[in-house]
Parts: sequence; C-alpha cells; structure tokens
Amino acid sequence: MAQRKLFLGARLKRLRRERGLQQGAMAAELGISASYLNHLERNQRPVTAGILLRLAEAFEVDIRRFASDGGEQGSAEQLAEVFTDPMFADLQISRQEILELSDNSPAVAEGVIRLYTALRERRRLPAEADLEAEADERALITPETWVRDYIQSCRNHFPELEEGAETLGGALGDPLSVAEPLRRRLKEAYGVEVRVVGPEELQGASQSFDPQRRLLMLSSLLRPENKTFGIAYQLSLLEFHPIIARLLEVARLPDAGSRHLLHMSFANYAAGAIMMPYGKFLGAAERYRWSIDRLCAEFGANVEQVAHRFTTLGRQGAKGIPFFMLRIDPAGNVSKRYAGERFPFSRFGGTCPRWNLHAAFQAAGQVVTQLIETPDGHRYFTVARTIERPIKTELSGGLLAIGLGCSIEHAHKLHCAEGIDLERAPVTPVGPACALCPRLDCAYRATPPAGAKLAVHEFRKTISPYPFVG
Repeated sequence: MAQRKLFLGARLKRLRRERGLQQGAMAAELGISASYLNHLERNQRPVTAGILLRLAEAFEVDIRRFASDGGEQGSAEQLAEVFTDPMFADLQISRQEILELSDNSPAVAEGVIRLYTALRERRRLPAEADLEAEADERALITPETWVRDYIQSCRNHFPELEEGAETLGGALGDPLSVAEPLRRRLKEAYGVEVRVVGPEELQGASQSFDPQRRLLMLSSLLRPENKTFGIAYQLSLLEFHPIIARLLEVARLPDAGSRHLLHMSFANYAAGAIMMPYGKFLGAAERYRWSIDRLCAEFGANVEQVAHRFTTLGRQGAKGIPFFMLRIDPAGNVSKRYAGERFPFSRFGGTCPRWNLHAAFQAAGQVVTQLIETPDGHRYFTVARTIERPIKTELSGGLLAIGLGCSIEHAHKLHCAEGIDLERAPVTPVGPACALCPRLDCAYRATPPAGAKLAVHEFRKTISPYPFVG
C-alpha cells in the first residue's frame, strides 16, 4: 500500500454520503481539515496509510477492501448487468472499463443505471402510456425500484430509527407479550383505540387507521404476530414522525409515490426494531446461535420478521452477521431483497435455479441448507424455508419462501450449520441471472451471456443448452 499512491476520492465521497456527513464533520472524525478532505475527494491528493487507519477506527472500514482495486463494487455489478443488454453487444465493453466508470465516476454510473431502469420500464408500457410518460422521464423509474435501491444504498440500517425504537421498545418491555404494552402506548400517548374487525369492514385492507375517530382497525384474518406488528407500525408513524420526516428530506425523493412508499418502509423498519430492540435482539441472536425459531419465540415475531431483522444489524461497534435475504413466490418473483454485505443479486432478473431457494416449496416447513459459490469465488452458507403469508384469504393464500445467507466465514456461528462439515460439504456453483453468469457448463442455463459467441454445432450436443466461447 505504501509503495503506490492511492487516489480514492470517489470511495471517500460515497462513504461520507452513506453516513450522512458533511465534509466538515467527516474531516473532524479523521483529524484533518475540511479543505484537505475536499482535495482527497477530488483526487488532488492521495490517501495516506495514516488516513486509512483513521477510517478503520472512526468508521469501521475494512481498509484492505476499501483500498483494493475492486473497492465497493455494488454499482459495478449493476452496470455489468446493464451492459449485458443486446443493444450494447457491438461495443464490447470490458469489465475493466465498467470498474473504472463505477469507481471514478459513481454519480455517472448511477445515472446510467437509472436511465436503463427507465428504459426497461418504458418497454413494459403500452404505446398510449408511453406517450403520456414523455412529460417526466423520472416517472419511468417505479417507486418500488427507487425505494429498494435507496434502502440498499443505506445498507438497510437507519441509526436514528434504531435508537428511538430501542428506547421505546425497552420502555415497553414485557416478558410475556409486547402487544399489550404497544396498545396501551397508543391509547395513553395518542388517544388511539385498537380494534380487531372482520375483513368485510376493511374492504380488502389488512389494517386501516381512521385519524378522525382515532381508531386503528386490524383484520381478524391477520396472524397474531402480524397483529402485533400492525400495532407497532401505527405507533411508529406517530411516535417517530419527526425522525421519519427528516429521513424523507435527506432522501430527496423523486415523486409522491416514492415518498409514500419510503415513508411506509421507514415505519415498517421502526416497527420491527420496536418488537426486536437492537441490543436485546443482537444479544439473544448470539446467545441462541442465530436460531430463527428461538428468536421467534423470544420476541413474538414470525420467521420473515426475524430474517428481515437480521439484515438490519449494522450498528457501528455492535454489528451482527451481515446476512442477505430474498423473498420469492412459487413463480420465482422476488418481492424482497436486502443485503447486509455485497451479494451478486440480479437487479433486473430472478434468482439462479441452482440455488435451492425454490426447493423450499417442495419441502414446506423444513429448513433447507446449502453451500453455494458465486463466480467470483466467494462461498456462502444459505438457508431456505417456506413461510405463510401475513393474512390468509382465498385470494392471498399459498406459501412464500425466504432465502437467507451469509459468507462462509460466519457459518460456524449458526445453529442451523451444526453437524455440517463446512470444509468438506458439497458446494453448488451458482450465479446471477443467466444473461450475466459466466459459467460454461451449466445444464440449467436459460440464455447465453449477453455478447457471448455461441458455440453450437449440429453434430454435437452439450450439457448446457447454450454453449458459448468463454
């Protein structure tokens, strides 16, 4: 490191923005002047070994990864997926060019990703809607896409909400159930009554709040832990209104739809943090070796709520295992996607068929474990299991599946990995969407990698239906 100059301006700026800091605040943490930090961010000065050490101390940064040629590759992976589109095939854009763009011009890289996302959305629109959308191109990036990407850019961790929820959750602590203390808090602090009503009264909703009557109505079809979550959600909207309002302003949302969805996401986040306060939950998780069932029993939560909580434990000085999580339906549609660390999710596609997340539907109620290896050589321990939907009706019945995983280096800490020889257990090679995956001999391949030259011949059939030149 000392033998070459490190110009890491883009990474410093990205780190500062992720932490929500102004240049002066970050400079103070590093013990340097704001003008010197400005020079570093503009690549007018190299980052010294001393500053790297201060970054590690002040921000818990892995300096080897931070200073490596690869750096933070989240946007690089997304750009690589964008450039697999056939429209770019003749450009022959190399991996190195993608890394350079992502690393040196992260805002430009994000702009390319947004444009491509808007293009894909436009392709889905009927011709009439396509013409109407020309007035504002930002409308082509759907609220769910914008919000999902924003939450992931924050590593799915929001310290202000965590602190408020932990204080409130501690004050409401009940060894038997948190539902009743939550109900009392709503009544005593905000004059809100909670009532369980039949689904007919809610007309298709699972819960509804009437501000004039100060009445929260919960569907009788909700499962018990989802009723508790519903109360915590409404309390979060009222209790943390100032915090959520500040977070929404910081996010600089592009439209009203995204604002409403992110507002709801923040309240959902806070509700989970109230039911499972950070310090208490992390301590129990470590004590029970991250056993989901034990934690469900301890906190009155369900499998999905606990799995989701695993991905939020990014507090400085008290981090949990960096899990990633997906939720899919039997058709393979991804409805949740969170990661506490880098994992090669496909932004525009589904999941790899070799990952046994889909096999959970054939083993309903059972825990299915698997060791997987991504094309970059990283290995992960994964768990898949089915879950029931929060509310069961004739229209919403059926199972979903949760996929949860972490780097193999953490697997020995997990209850579900006990009895598995992590050194000798079989490892399944997986990849992102087929259009990105470089694996040559995959029998599950649905398409060749974009831009790759097919190597088919009528006299020879291969294991992979789409052999290509690697």
